[in-house]
Order: sequence, then C-alpha cells, then structure tokens
Amino acid sequence: MTGGVLMRRRARTVLAATVLALAAGGAIAQGAAAAPRAEVIHWWTSGGESAAVKTLADAYRAAGGTWVDMAVALGEQARSVAINRIVGGNPPTAAQFNTSRQFLDIVEQGMLNPVDEVAQREGWDRLLPEVVLGAIRVKGHYYAVPVNIHMPTWIWYSKAAFQKAGITAEPRSMDELFAALDKLKAAGLVPLAHGGQAWQDNTVFTAVLTNLGGRELYLKVLRDRDRAAIQSDAFKNVLLSFKRLQGYVDKASPGRNWNDATAMLIAGKAGVQIMGDWAKGEFSLAGQVAGRDYGCIAGFGPQAPYIIQGDVFVFPVTKNPQALKAQQLLASVILAPATQVAFSIRKGSIPVRTDVDASKMDVCAQQGLAILKDKSRQLGNGEIYLSPDLNGALADILTTYWNRNIPVERVQKDIAAALAR
Repeated sequence: MTGGVLMRRRARTVLAATVLALAAGGAIAQGAAAAPRAEVIHWWTSGGESAAVKTLADAYRAAGGTWVDMAVALGEQARSVAINRIVGGNPPTAAQFNTSRQFLDIVEQGMLNPVDEVAQREGWDRLLPEVVLGAIRVKGHYYAVPVNIHMPTWIWYSKAAFQKAGITAEPRSMDELFAALDKLKAAGLVPLAHGGQAWQDNTVFTAVLTNLGGRELYLKVLRDRDRAAIQSDAFKNVLLSFKRLQGYVDKASPGRNWNDATAMLIAGKAGVQIMGDWAKGEFSLAGQVAGRDYGCIAGFGPQAPYIIQGDVFVFPVTKNPQALKAQQLLASVILAPATQVAFSIRKGSIPVRTDVDASKMDVCAQQGLAILKDKSRQLGNGEIYLSPDLNGALADILTTYWNRNIPVERVQKDIAAALAR
C-alpha cells in the first residue's frame, strides 16, 4: 500500500469519526435540551420537610427530569404565589396543595391540566383510598397527584418526660390523657406543647372530636353540618374537653410554629403534642427513634377514626409539549412505590398507595398502615367536607374560644350559625 493511499484512508477514517462524534454530541445535546424540566412550588421548608422533598427531587432526576425547586414558607402563601403566577401567565409546572377542596375553584376555572393518561395507565382507582380519589378526581378527571397520607391528630409523647413525671403506661382514653397531663404539670414540665395558631387549635379540636365523638358525631358536625348534633350534649362535651386542654399549654404558646413545639418534646421539656405525623420528620432529623425516644397514639380505642389528610401536586394549565411531558413524568414518579416509601420515611407520613413494601418504616407508620386497612375507620379531614370559607369560619370560632372565656353554649350556637351558610 502506497503512502498516498494510506493517508487518504486515514483521512476518510478521521472524517467519519468526526462526523460520528459530532452526531453523537448533537444527540446528547438534544437529549439534554429535551429533559423534562419541572419547576415545583411547595411549602416544605422545615428541616424534616426539606429532607423529604429532596427524595422527590432525586427520584425525578433519576427518571431523566430536571427539578427546579421553588420553596415558599407557609401553605397559604405558597398557594397564593402559585395562583398569582397562573393568572399572570407564568405558571409553574406543579404546585403543592392539600388533599382537600382547596384547588376546586381553579379546576372549575380551567386553570389546571388533568393527568388522566397517567392515572388510567397506572391504575390509580385500584391503588388509592376512596377519600383521596374523591379529592383529586373532579367530574371523572384527575387534577392532582397525591403524594402521601398524613393523619393530623396523632398524640405524641416524650418518653423522657413521661419517665420524669412517673407516667408508666401510655394513655388509653381522654381521661387517662388528662391524668398524664396533670402528672407532667406536677413534675415542672410543659404538659402540652402547642403552637397558638388557628390551624393548630383546629387540629387539637379535631383530635378531641374524633376521640370523644367518634365517626358518627364527626360526620354529623363536619359533613352534614347537623344543627341538632352541634347543639347536643355530646358535642358540648367535646368543646369543654377541647377548652380544658388549653390549661396545659405554656405562656409562650401563642404564635409558636408546630416544629418548635415538637422540639420541646425532643428536648424533654414538654410531654405531649397533638399534631400531624409530619412531626416525625423533626424527630427523625434529631436522631430520635419511634418507640424508643417517643411514643405515638393514633387514637383511643379500636374504633377511633383515622383522619386522612395529605399533600398533592396540581398541574397548571399549559399547552407547551415539554411542560406537559414534565407534568406527566412528575405524576408518575411521585406515585412510584420506591418514591412513596422514601418520601414518607423522611416526611413522617404513610404512602398513599396500598401496595408498597413498608417493612422499613417505623412503628408509628406501621400502626397507621394497619389502621388504614380498615375502611370503616377512614375519614376525610375537615377540608374534605367543608369549603375553605366554612373551614376558616369554624377555625376562627375555635381559636377565639381557645383564647378567651366564652360560654360553651355560645360557641355551639356560633358554630351552628357558621356552618349553616
């Protein structure tokens, strides 16, 4: 072979390799450019919440997407930011709401994209509890992907505080809870760690209503808005017990954030907190272990209702093909079994789907999952049954009653009038 021929062949080889390299580089660049990009607005800003949302971001990236985090402190503000951006023509890819009627108005105004294709392909009707389906499905279309199930009325207690107060057994009734609070107070501890904010007051009220009133009274008051039930002696007893709990909080309670109240249990300065299972995220972040450092009570007795609350992501309307692709990928990733478990371990919630392997979850989560299998104990939270306006009116009455000396009969009349709208 002559030198000229060899050089020409080498030149052709180099040229072919260059073309292939350029083509491959172009394909890579095109693939990177086409990666679904999701800008996600949420309000998970505490330490435990931030750790949890990272699991969603990591799962989305692992599926080939790009997660753009947009954290806004406090739920009401985050929802306002999302709605303002939708109205202003600059919508995020997804926005956090609660599993409730909070986003019904923007569904009716045509501001959200459904994700029916993902829901039908992955069998959401088969996997999700009916209470959750009732919140995300509107007129046969699926407008949100549920992230988790939170139960808002868990009763948490510090094992160190209980030991210091000489409490040897977990309370099994409201009467036993009050007896434990008395012992904590006598031991110089804060009996009930509480944040004096309206939604936290409402959480305590709901816990008392479920444990004293049970399923029947809960539904008559919140779902049916039954005037006779609201003015009954049974509901009067609920309100009196709710007010009695206020006597066990400390003077610094007003305005306190929920996670700061949880920190009081973690430090052993307080004995009990009534709060959703997102509190477990704070316990975990502090290195505390359920069953060893703190205890959890889902309800008193085997018939106590298990209130279903939680978080969803909605998908603002868009016709951009890449944005639609990002929304569908996010809906699929969030409900993937591995994502569900990883998120709930960090967040303190339980998975929203029923077919996951939860063997690595803590004893409180295992308790919640076991209860959830009994459909008769599943109830929606107040926001499932009440519009945001009615729920707000009820919360205002309850927090006023919590903080002021008002005759209980007056409170019953005010609630009956507010829920009659």
